Amino acid sequence: MSLNSQEAYEAQGLNDAQAKASEKGESRACADQASGDAKPSTPAGVPLGKTPNITASNNMALQRSGKGAKGQGENESSSRAPLSTGSMQMDLLSRKTGLLVEYMLCKYKIKQPAKRGEMLKVINKRFREQFPEILKKASERIELVFGLEVKQLKPNGSYYTLVRKLDPSIGGTLATGLPFPQNGLLMPLLSVIFLNGNRASEVEIWEFLNILGIYDGKVHTIFGEPRHLITKVLVKEKYLEYRRVADSEPPGYEFLWGPRAYAETTKMKVLEFLAKVNETVPQSFPSHYEEALRDEEERFPTLKGVRG
Repeated sequence: MSLNSQEAYEAQGLNDAQAKASEKGESRACADQASGDAKPSTPAGVPLGKTPNITASNNMALQRSGKGAKGQGENESSSRAPLSTGSMQMDLLSRKTGLLVEYMLCKYKIKQPAKRGEMLKVINKRFREQFPEILKKASERIELVFGLEVKQLKPNGSYYTLVRKLDPSIGGTLATGLPFPQNGLLMPLLSVIFLNGNRASEVEIWEFLNILGIYDGKVHTIFGEPRHLITKVLVKEKYLEYRRVADSEPPGYEFLWGPRAYAETTKMKVLEFLAKVNETVPQSFPSHYEEALRDEEERFPTLKGVRG
């Protein structure tokens, strides 16, 4: 289905509506979503076109820009650039994906299967032809971030459910002692920190979480209160460090890997995770790949010269 004028108008005008919905912090019930009243929660403040492709679904942009590009105004100016028809359609489909993710997580929470008919209502029936693509992207995001797999209850059936993945390497989780779903965001968060020079500002972390529909002060269907999770639980468990940036005024805070993260994973494993979800290889991130190699050699001297 081509992007007609009505859909183009929807894509262009979506930013203001989403920003207002995000500010209100309103959560939509499953019934509201299925009735077509739901509004996409993916924020408009992070245009997809200015981030490298980090996931196969183009929705989880872990690194907005290189460190050297910060403060140069390039991102700000690019965010104001007019959207082409192609990018508008991608942005619109991404927002439809976000709606479908929210609906399926809502159904998971109340232990009910998701119905294909309701799913079509959630994304709007005009997108019937794009439904398989949107469902695929939503499934990838759900598996990557939440460690849940979308299952069709019967072959060619119209009911879907979410089940927990048993393999801890899938869904971005580590084999940690953290209970589900607290460990679900850990590998993506470690990836954000690694890609941003081994430290990520609080602003960068929240921008990333916002892309996933996770907002400061808004209770999430799966993760609960996110600020408590990332600044208290994961810090207490020593997977993350959360500290004030020296000499910052007003006070700014940043996240680093905690000692337990260094003990239970490596930069190479994080890079392999990124490569897997991006359907590429670790060498596609050349500078980070070199850093990961050095980290491996320092930790495991016997591996020196083995990796190519």
